Amino acid sequence: MRATLIYGAGDVRVEDVPDPVLREPTDALVRVLRSCICGSDLWPYGSRPTSEHGDRIGHEFLGVVEDVGADVSGLKKGDVVVAPFVWADNTCDFCREGLQTSCRHGGFWAANGVDGGQGEAVRVPQAQGTLVKLPVGEDSALLPSLLSLSDVFPTGHHCAVTAGVGPRTTVTVIGDGAVGLCAVLAAKRLGAEQIILMGRHQVRTDLGRDFGATDVVAERGDEGIAKVLELTGGDGAHAVLECVGLRPAIETAFAVARAGGRVSRVGAPQYPEVPLGFGEFLRNVTLTGGVAPARAYIEELLPDVLDGKVEPGRVFDTTIGLDEVPAGYQAMAERKALKVLIRPV
Repeated sequence: MRATLIYGAGDVRVEDVPDPVLREPTDALVRVLRSCICGSDLWPYGSRPTSEHGDRIGHEFLGVVEDVGADVSGLKKGDVVVAPFVWADNTCDFCREGLQTSCRHGGFWAANGVDGGQGEAVRVPQAQGTLVKLPVGEDSALLPSLLSLSDVFPTGHHCAVTAGVGPRTTVTVIGDGAVGLCAVLAAKRLGAEQIILMGRHQVRTDLGRDFGATDVVAERGDEGIAKVLELTGGDGAHAVLECVGLRPAIETAFAVARAGGRVSRVGAPQYPEVPLGFGEFLRNVTLTGGVAPARAYIEELLPDVLDGKVEPGRVFDTTIGLDEVPAGYQAMAERKALKVLIRPV
């Protein structure tokens, strides 16, 4: 079959790889209907050392079950399923606490001999705990929004939940990428009163307004901070959702947080230390967030996607075939695409 491999910074290729097979009785084989390129895939795309051997890549996919191991129940050939961006047994103590990202028997896609999601098929370890069956057909118009349940929508939701977003809260979202826009959508869904989106790409911030943003701040640095404070009566936001992962973003997040507020970060941090000093201590600002346990949220978010109450799939603004994946990476890296959807066949 064909799959995406990364050989180094800027070097992504689509090549033939061995077809996946069942290795453990807890495995399933899934034929991929849709996958995508994640913003976090751009970090290795921009910095990975060159290697003679390519590594699989991709952690978001939706597909059709083709075969299951002897110990897998509740799934059968022909089921349409979505996979969260980590695989997990969904039964260990961490999973039962809603922290499938720390599953004792789980792991990450495209690592330690496990397939990546950007290909024609995937061997899914711990399939019974990992995969979520979807009540749709292979040609459903909802597939893009259902694919968002693998990562980007639950990540935005996790950011909002951990920041304590609810009715009457004021929210500032930092970043107009796909996760930031999904954080806006999640904050709106949770009843936030005011949602300020910090971003300067108008096409993206226009979508953010559609998702529920009440205000857009295009300015950055001190000017952007001053604008957010002005919009919040000088106090700052109850909840600040940091969806970028760079140091200027987390510095801005603390600066626009209200006294007693929460900063939640879900952007993969590209800095070694958090600038959480005496000033933030005096204001009782809490830092929370972290990697999102998507599996914990899928059943909660799924009904609203199926009913069309939310359309997170709108973050996909470009659709490509598998052979076009290298161009898709380049388009996202150059900010010519917000999020790229891949149709393997």
